[in-house]
Order: sequence, then structure tokens, then C-alpha cells
Amino acid sequence: MTVSTQGLALNSGSRAWRSAVELLSSMRFSISLLTVICIASVIGTVLKQHEPLNNYVNQFGPFWTEVFGLVSLYSVYSAWWFLLILAFLVTSTSLCVVRNTPKILADLKSYKENIREQSLQAFGQRAQMVLAESAEPAAHRVGNLLVSGGWRVKLQRRETPQGTGWMVAAKAGAANKLGYIAAHSAIVLVCLGGLLDGDLIVRAQMLFNGKQVYKGGGLIADVPQQHRLGERNPTFRGNLLVAEGTQSSTAILNQSDGVLLQDLPFAIELKKFIVEYYSTGMPKLFASDIVIHDKATGERIEARTEVNHPVKYRGIEIFQSSFDDGGSSLRLRAQSLTGRTQPFDLEGIVGGSSQLTNEAGAPGDQLTVEYTGLRVINVENFGGNPAEGIDVRKVDLRDAMNAQMGAANKTKEQKNLRNVGPSVTYKLRDGAGQAREYHNYMLPVDMGEGVPVFLLGMRETPADTFRYIRVPADDKGSMDDFMRLSQALSNPALRDKAVQRYAAKAVDGKRPELSAQLSASAARALALFAGVPVGGQTPAVAGLQAISDFIEANVPEAERSKAGEVLVRILNGVLFELEQVAREQAGMPAFAPDARGQAFMTQAVLALSDVPLYPAPLVLTLADFTQVQASVFQVARAPGKTVVYLGCALLILGVFAMLYVRERRVWVWLAPGQDSNTSQATLAFSTNRKTLDSDKEFEHLKARLLAWKE
Repeated sequence: MTVSTQGLALNSGSRAWRSAVELLSSMRFSISLLTVICIASVIGTVLKQHEPLNNYVNQFGPFWTEVFGLVSLYSVYSAWWFLLILAFLVTSTSLCVVRNTPKILADLKSYKENIREQSLQAFGQRAQMVLAESAEPAAHRVGNLLVSGGWRVKLQRRETPQGTGWMVAAKAGAANKLGYIAAHSAIVLVCLGGLLDGDLIVRAQMLFNGKQVYKGGGLIADVPQQHRLGERNPTFRGNLLVAEGTQSSTAILNQSDGVLLQDLPFAIELKKFIVEYYSTGMPKLFASDIVIHDKATGERIEARTEVNHPVKYRGIEIFQSSFDDGGSSLRLRAQSLTGRTQPFDLEGIVGGSSQLTNEAGAPGDQLTVEYTGLRVINVENFGGNPAEGIDVRKVDLRDAMNAQMGAANKTKEQKNLRNVGPSVTYKLRDGAGQAREYHNYMLPVDMGEGVPVFLLGMRETPADTFRYIRVPADDKGSMDDFMRLSQALSNPALRDKAVQRYAAKAVDGKRPELSAQLSASAARALALFAGVPVGGQTPAVAGLQAISDFIEANVPEAERSKAGEVLVRILNGVLFELEQVAREQAGMPAFAPDARGQAFMTQAVLALSDVPLYPAPLVLTLADFTQVQASVFQVARAPGKTVVYLGCALLILGVFAMLYVRERRVWVWLAPGQDSNTSQATLAFSTNRKTLDSDKEFEHLKARLLAWKE
């Protein structure tokens, strides 16, 4: 039997109805739908699903974001058109199975023993021979040989004008036809499982039970009932965040335009979250020790869930999905880079916020600190120290070949991974609602520049990368020395004192005219660097850029290089004296001009030059913290999973049967010979796939059944 690609042919109804039924039940329609689903699945895999809308706007722009949103490409697997195609595919494939299964089953029972003798002559693989035995014994002998070879055999006796003849009909490999039924039934089962475990039932509840997507905020307990799904919801998949020492019984089901809340018949308490890291800083294991509190019985069940090792309770599986901060306590030190406010401590919780008064002191000018994250481990790559330099003349064939050839995981640069300690992330939001994000490390980091530095990062939007100011650490591992220097730079009296000291040390006291000139030059360079007015004009910028602008505006081009070197040398000398003055005022010993002191001053000059570009009035550095971990669980009731597993098993069996099992049929017609002791044998062989094995099998059958000799 050949499986038809045509659909059901109705004998009644209108022409349009008969055409629609024929198309819906045809194999070509099923294949077309399957192709569309494959394309949609590729889109859903490549394009991240259920991301915030701003992420798509940044990636595609406003126009294409709106276009893609109209066709629900951001939630492909729950889109109405995807579910509709799945439903049509289930219907179409089911009709194909229903239409062809009776024919296949009838064909499995049929030996086709009624084939005419003349029809055997039309087979491509046939043979004829005279046997030295009568027809009946030959038929039984041939039948027994076929049965011993694994064939199913049926003998038919026929009366002919020449006498009594026998037809031996045999078949093997009938599982090939069953493979068609199994493979197509598997498609139906997999699609049904996908529909059961998808959003179809949730959408049905929204349509018929009045459930609505929740778009607001606030506490979960305050969300109205119309946004909640009952504990008996037959299928769902949601996320549950539980902090250490707390419990929760409500999962979040993300939708394209909001969320739904799923009430669970039990509460999950997180006793302890466990995480282990690779040397690269990536987590290699995270697990949760949990306690399940049954609402109905009050029973407490202790369990552990790990990645790929879920816990199942009352038909709901609890997966370890990821982890997050559960509200760690932070203690931060707030300091002003310009010295306009005194340092103070600030306490907060990750996920919370605090109110600050802007140092500008304008009425109602408030800043909100939003604590967004705490990272206890930060593993960074310090390989390839740029201080070593690169010899552009070097040609090393071995290194070049090793870099380009060999294993695919080789890299051209050496990695030096090092944990640089905790860091805190926060946002400063002004009264207008505008916010910048900051990322500061708790401990100074050795960047190979002679002195460890505190990294103070800032970015305008989440799409940007953090830009860092490198503040040098003093011999006590703090920013105190730098803060004193920064505050002294904004103090006119201390600046004048530093200028006078510098001029007195740099010029011989017997030449007072040179001392006055040097004092004027030093005062001008320091004022430009500090961003204060010089000659009645306020520079547009401060730092080294202000000195560069001054040179370009007042010095001929041919002399700019020399003038720049002189001014920078003067600036460095005056800032060193300013550091000494600031330490004296604080009652500290003089600053030692050794190698470390020089490295400190070099980095301090660069950091002071960047301070005017730092938009925050205060720097919040992490002083202490108490980490609270939270575990993110995925809870799922998936009745379709068993159906999908069954479908996968059937698909494997069906594909194996169709590809590796050949259906074969053999007919041997034994007609009476010229005398009673002979018979005329005609052998015909057919298979659904013509291969080299079928040719060999035909030759084997000829030799065994007919004692054929070439």
C-alpha cells in the first residue's frame, strides 16, 4: 500500500467545504504547517523572549520594535497565531492518521495471495524454474523455508486447466507501515503536550473566567483576586523568589503585558542557599535547602533542589532556576570629592532606597539613593599588563603559529584572573526622576600602576558601559589622603600657601623677582586645574583639559610643547606641596617623596583632573555588608510532559521503523508440470525501497527456494 498525500474526499456538502476538508486532512498541509512552526521556533530561539520593552527599543529602534510587537515576536510560543497553527497541525495530522490507519491495518493483514499469475511477470525482480517435485510438496517446502527465515506465509490452492497449482505468499518488515502511524501520532502527541503546557489553558481562564493581567506594583498580598490563578490550575510555569529565612507560596507568571499570580497549595521556605564558583567567577553549582509547608495538612518536608535535580511535590516540580540578592544589608560611607559636606554613614537594603539632600542646598533639591545590587565576588582578568609595552619589531613565528593553530579554545592573550573583592551598585535619582547608575568597589585594586586604586564607576544608561575614576589608596588602604588633597584644592587659602612654599623651595631667595614670577605662574596653573576664575574669566572646564585650553589660547603653536611641559611640572610641584599642607593641617606627618609617594601623586593628579567630570555630588563606598541570598525557583505543573515523552518515544520508534525496516513481499507460483513429478515455479520479489541489500536478498531467495544455479 502507498500512503497518499491527498486528504479526505467527502461525497456530500458544498464544493468549498469539501475542498477545505480535503486540504485540512492532506499531508501537504501538515508539512506546510510544520515548516511554519519550525521557522517560528527559530525566531523564538534567536530573539530573546519576554524581555523589557526598552531592551527591544535599544536593539531594533522604535519602529521595528512596534512592528515586531504587533506580531508578538517577543512572546512567540504564547502568541495566538502560534497556538492556532499548533491546533491546526494537530487537527490536520490527526485526520491524516485517521484516514490512512485503516488502510495500513488492512494492508498488514493482507498477504495479497490473490495476485494473478500473469501479474508476476511485471515484477522487476522475478525468476522462473522447473522443479523436480510436484506443486503441493514444493509449496509446503517453500513455505516452511520462508517461515524459518522469519517470513509470515500463507498458502493458497488454485484449480487451473492444467491441474492444481499453489500460490505461496509471504511478507516481512510490516513494522515499516506501523512506523508511519507512530511518527505521525508522535507529532500529534508532542503538539498536544505543547498546548497543554503552554499558555492555552491560562488564556482560556483569562477569556472565560475573567482573569486579568496585573500591570501595577505593590505587595503580592494586596493584588486582587482577578489577577490570581487558583491552586487547582491544571498547568502553569512560573517563577518564585525566596530569600533566606523567608517563605513564599505565590509564583509569578510573566505575560507580554504584565503578570499573573499563581497560588500554590504549599509554601516554600529557603533555609540556606549554596553557591560554588569556578576560578573565572562563574557559578559551577547552586543549590537550595528548602522546607515545603503543606497548607492543607501542615506537614513539613525538607528537601534539596539543584540545577537539573528538581523536587516534585503534589504534582508540582520545583526547579532551581537561578539566584539573586535577597535584601542584603549595606553600610556605606558617603564622601564629597569637593569637600563641601562632611563624610557620613548611610545604611540601606538592596532593593530599597534612601533620601539625601543635594549638597547644592537648593530648596527641595532631593536625591534618592536606590540600592540595586551587591556582588561579593568580582573575578577580573589582569593578563597582558600594558605597562610591559609591545615590541612592534618582534617577529616570533612559533608564537604566531601557536596563537592561530591548535585547539579552538585557545586565546591570543594570557589570562590572569583575580578576585578583586565586593562591589556595590546603586542609582542616584534626582527630583525630576532622572537617574545615573554607579558601581564602586569596596577594596582598592592593584592595576599595576605602582599604587592600588579605588574604582568608582558611572554610566548614564543601562546600555552604556561603566566609566571609572581611579582614586589612589593611601598607605592605610583608604581614600582619606586623596579626599584631603581634593578638599584642599578647593580652598583658596591652602592653594596660596602651597604656591608660596613651592616658589620658596624652587627659587633662590636672593632673586625675589623670579620668585614672584614663579608664584604667579604656579597660582595660575593651580587655579586653572581647580576650575576657579583666572584674570576675571572662569574656565569652561577644570583639570588638565583647562591647562591645555589655556595654552592653545595664549601660547604660539611653536612654543606650546615646551610651555606645556613647564606648566605640568609646576602643577605637579604645587600639588605635592598642597598635599603636604593638607597633611599638616590634619596633624599628620609629612608625605614621603619615595617611589610609592610619586606613584600616588601621579595617580592623584589624573584622578583630580577627572573629578569635575564625575556627576555625583557624593561618592558612596561600601564599608560593610551582611549578605542575604535569595533563590529563584521555577515551579511547574506540566501534565503535557508525559504526553511529550510518549510522543518522543513514538517518534524515535516511527523514524527508526520507516528508515531502517524494509517491507518485503515474496510470491511463488507453483503450476503443475508436464508430468506429475515436476512443477513450474515463478518467483517474484518486491520491496518498498530498492537497495543493494534487496538485490542480495533476492539472489539468496532464488538460491534457497528454487535451488537456483547460475
